Amino acid sequence: MKVDQYFQGQPCWIELASLNISASKQFYSSLFGWEIIDMPIPQGIYSMMAIDGDDIGAMYQLPEEMVANGDTTQWTVYFAVENLDSSLVDVIGAGGTLLIGPHDVGEAGRMAIVQDPEGARFALWQAKNHLGAQRAAETHTLCWVELACRDPQEAKKFYPHVFGWGTRDSNMEGMDYTEWQVGAQDIGGMMAMTEEWGDMPAHWMLYFTVENCDDKAAQVEQLGGKVCVPPTDIPNVGRFAVINDPDGGFFSIIELRMGS
Repeated sequence: MKVDQYFQGQPCWIELASLNISASKQFYSSLFGWEIIDMPIPQGIYSMMAIDGDDIGAMYQLPEEMVANGDTTQWTVYFAVENLDSSLVDVIGAGGTLLIGPHDVGEAGRMAIVQDPEGARFALWQAKNHLGAQRAAETHTLCWVELACRDPQEAKKFYPHVFGWGTRDSNMEGMDYTEWQVGAQDIGGMMAMTEEWGDMPAHWMLYFTVENCDDKAAQVEQLGGKVCVPPTDIPNVGRFAVINDPDGGFFSIIELRMGS
């Protein structure tokens, strides 16, 4: 489905910072069939990921100084905002931290990377000439974002303050779960991290739609990735798996079976 507009707080772009951009290009283009289109920028190369010529995200090589500081391969989700400067005031006022920016990206838009009070990173995007991902609600596109954190009550204060999100709580097989809402649309969720998560920091997980979770998980291993959580059913939702790419970047795949 073509996308021509994003509203405040909707996920609008995805970006992979890679330790090995050549390996990442090979892995993701093979796994999802994404076209990789290199764009020269002052800092190097910014590689667009596309479906039938429509941008759905991007990837880039991590600079050496960021690697030296301990950065690893990771995905970042961007949320649309109407006014970046105003949103940054809300982020900082609610206990978040500005990490990078704000700055203009040519005539495409303005961005900043921030973290919430618990340290989960995400980005803000105020669009100008580039709205963000141009495809959604189809195979191999982003369909869900999920916050894993240890203080859900704090997150319920922070994110609605920044984005104006609504929340809806439910219980999934004995686990409390919160859905984030932009108007009437469910755009993501939140789950509490227990002791079983060890020392993993709070983070945002990206979910990509696939036609067959088991087949795609098998392909991940053939391509040198790792299946961290094997294909598992979620009642009334679908079947998902958690994946590590060959450089350790994590994400999830999900075969949606709404109403099953």
